[in-house]
Amino acid sequence: MLMEAILVAIWAGICSMDDVGPQMLRRPLLTGTVAGIIMGDMVQGLAISATLELMWMGIGNVGAYSAPDIIAGSIIGVALGIASKGGIAAGIALAVPVSILCQQLLIVWRSFASFLNVWAEKSIQSGDYQGLVKVHYFSTPLWFLIRAVPCFLAIYFGGDLVSKVLEAIPASILTGMGVASKMIPAIGVCILLLMLLKGRMWFFFLLGFILTTYLKLPIIPITFIALAFAVLYDMAYTNGMNTPAPKKSKATATDTEEEYDL
Repeated sequence: MLMEAILVAIWAGICSMDDVGPQMLRRPLLTGTVAGIIMGDMVQGLAISATLELMWMGIGNVGAYSAPDIIAGSIIGVALGIASKGGIAAGIALAVPVSILCQQLLIVWRSFASFLNVWAEKSIQSGDYQGLVKVHYFSTPLWFLIRAVPCFLAIYFGGDLVSKVLEAIPASILTGMGVASKMIPAIGVCILLLMLLKGRMWFFFLLGFILTTYLKLPIIPITFIALAFAVLYDMAYTNGMNTPAPKKSKATATDTEEEYDL
């Protein structure tokens, strides 16, 4: 378990650094699946992470709001769900409280790290660019450890403890968590639909619904169809932005009268 805990902690640290950068690795479907591969059960890791992805599909940091930490929640939930052999219900039951606890930890760290902005600003104003580099050298390892350490501790010390806790939990509660894990993703989908239906993207949702419900197409053909429509939409939108608006000629009173002359 030590090697798995170290590898999962390294993966959590990489995802943590990506979270303050391009944000390409932060989704549960990727972070949890890789954690499942490290724990030796990719299928179970994919099943748990896919459920978490649906559940947390609409979650994100907006303004000063700090959302539950889906990175640590997904990694620890998948890893301990596999280690305890509790399945999807155990993964959900562990991921949700862990994400909330790590959310509070990140809030404390971000409040503490606000002094880095002062340090960087003073370095820029004084022309000390080496000091600006030191800010990055100081903050990067801390961002790596802010999720790596909790994940390591939870996985290395939590496997046996979680198994005992799960054995003490009545089967009815685990069954209820399994049912909830199937219902909660609907909330994430509804949040996404609220954003989707407010714009002009509802047509694509309608098209996907028709392809899956009535034409019974599998996900791969639908993906290629969606890609083709996305490219066409982008081309049409780009051409519309680049096309200059036609100049409107000033209509005279005579023209207006002739226009409505029946």
